[in-house]
Amino acid sequence: MGKAFLERLADGPILCDGAMGTLLYSKGIFINRCYDELNVSQPELIAAIHADYVANGAEILETNTFGANSFRLGRYGCQNNLEAINRAGVELARKAVRGGNVYVAGAVGPLGVRIEPLGKTGRDEARAAFAEQMRVLVDAGVDLLILETFGYLGELHQAILAARDVDPKIPVVAQVTIDEDGNCLDGSSPEHYGARLTEWGADVIGCNCSVGPVAMLDALERLRGVTAKPLSAQPNAGIPRSVEGRNIYLCSPEYMASYTRKFINVGVSLVGGCCGTTPEHIRSMKSALRVGEARSGGYKVVTEVETRALEPTPLAQRSRVGAKIASGEFLTLVEIVPPKGVSAKKEIEGARYLKSVGVDAINIPDSPRASARMSNQALCLLTQQQVGIETVLHYTCRDRNVLGIQSDLLGACAIGIRNLICITGDPPKMGNYPDATAVFDVDAIGLVNIVSNLNKGLDIGGNSIGTATEFTVAIGANPGAANLDEEIRRFEYKVEAGAEFAVTQPVFDLDLLEEFLRRIEHCRIPVVAGIWPLSSARNAEFMRDELRISVPDTIYNRMLRAPNADAARAEGIVIAREMLAAVRPMVQGTQLSAPFGRYSAAADVLEVLGNSTTAVL
Repeated sequence: MGKAFLERLADGPILCDGAMGTLLYSKGIFINRCYDELNVSQPELIAAIHADYVANGAEILETNTFGANSFRLGRYGCQNNLEAINRAGVELARKAVRGGNVYVAGAVGPLGVRIEPLGKTGRDEARAAFAEQMRVLVDAGVDLLILETFGYLGELHQAILAARDVDPKIPVVAQVTIDEDGNCLDGSSPEHYGARLTEWGADVIGCNCSVGPVAMLDALERLRGVTAKPLSAQPNAGIPRSVEGRNIYLCSPEYMASYTRKFINVGVSLVGGCCGTTPEHIRSMKSALRVGEARSGGYKVVTEVETRALEPTPLAQRSRVGAKIASGEFLTLVEIVPPKGVSAKKEIEGARYLKSVGVDAINIPDSPRASARMSNQALCLLTQQQVGIETVLHYTCRDRNVLGIQSDLLGACAIGIRNLICITGDPPKMGNYPDATAVFDVDAIGLVNIVSNLNKGLDIGGNSIGTATEFTVAIGANPGAANLDEEIRRFEYKVEAGAEFAVTQPVFDLDLLEEFLRRIEHCRIPVVAGIWPLSSARNAEFMRDELRISVPDTIYNRMLRAPNADAARAEGIVIAREMLAAVRPMVQGTQLSAPFGRYSAAADVLEVLGNSTTAVL
């Protein structure tokens, strides 16, 4: 090897290779295999692909190690082979170079898990996992590291830090994956991620994967305006189309070659391909570089306008629920479950009745126990419009990715919904459609972070959304959790993320509630106790044995002794009133359930409160 990589880059554009996974799939390797492990089990296959790219003009070979970190390898039971897989990846690429002027780049992709604040994997854990892989790649002799296909800037930041931990001098190419508008999956614009990656010390900044050349060119033109760093572009060969059951990338080698020249003309120094690109594409792109000999002209770097968080609207001004929480008044919520059909007449009448007896707001769950029901957001809107009572939208992470979550929440704010309970949600296997797929891009902790950002006028990428949302943010809590230490740890994270009050699972065991409140004293926010009027001994069994809610034997036996159904329901109301009276001095509100749509039962329980409205905290 002659010049060091960054010196060579300063001389003019350099061509990277194309896809690895596309070619492996075309050779009969199913997508459920661990492609990185093929470095060890089928090295001749990987070596042949590298050699083909070199023969067609690639000046940079990426190692077959995109997913060779401990988290992704762990899904295949290969985490103990991390060192062997990464080392073999470097050796196979180095062998294909055969001493020529071709650089070997260690390919590093995302961990495949959400890191804080959107997930439970800590930043330090992520940084350590990246460093573990990078250390092997650097020790094995890569010339540079290419960090690619990152959709979340926070994770890419940890990868850059890890690279500097391993070797402060190793050249680092940092690439994000973008949508058709040029934004990262976390909503970051080219102007935003360009400035951040420059600030964090990446040597080359760019985009790869996701979109074809057209959208990537638009993003790079904007990126060029905010950084003087060398740029990189590795687009897909277009967006895949389904042709007779197979996903086919339709951009021809000639088309990719035409965009190679356009990339260079806007200042791109490193160009290559991602999904769908083949050695034939690389050969055409090499020809385009030879013919054009284009160089980037002068360009002006524009300093990014700093995105500033807005001051959130005071809690007392966001909603009636928020005002009661802020003032210390006792809050009363009643849960109304959405119907399984399109008519919400019974639910609307129930809300109207509950308003007449003084209930503060209606809490509407999101497909409880993963059952298929009317959208709770639709029922919230109907209830507010037709009844004139506030609703609390029960929002889960089960069915939506982070883009859908933000879209939903912006829409909810626009139609006047102001109160949220943020929870992770029941997995589909619990419901009546067990084969339905779940998303869970984030859990409840990440969801609270998203809502808190929106309340400051920012999306999850830190970009301005204009006017801030005005949500009152609640969370779920389970005083009877089997692992109370874990429940408290997650509660702490939720409070840190911005939770403003908590709603508990139904309380039947006062000792558990008292212990929970004692354990959260250091991070206490107002607590609203769940109260459930039992309807039968069988209902008590369901709560205890299937929902895993603590129902003491004394309460179960009381329900068991009821001589008939009417007596059982009456006893359930008596027990619920006793629970509410007992928890009243400890908490700042109650959420009452109305089993089987018996809204009068909830009203009967609330009678125990009388005219008292001031919480004892």
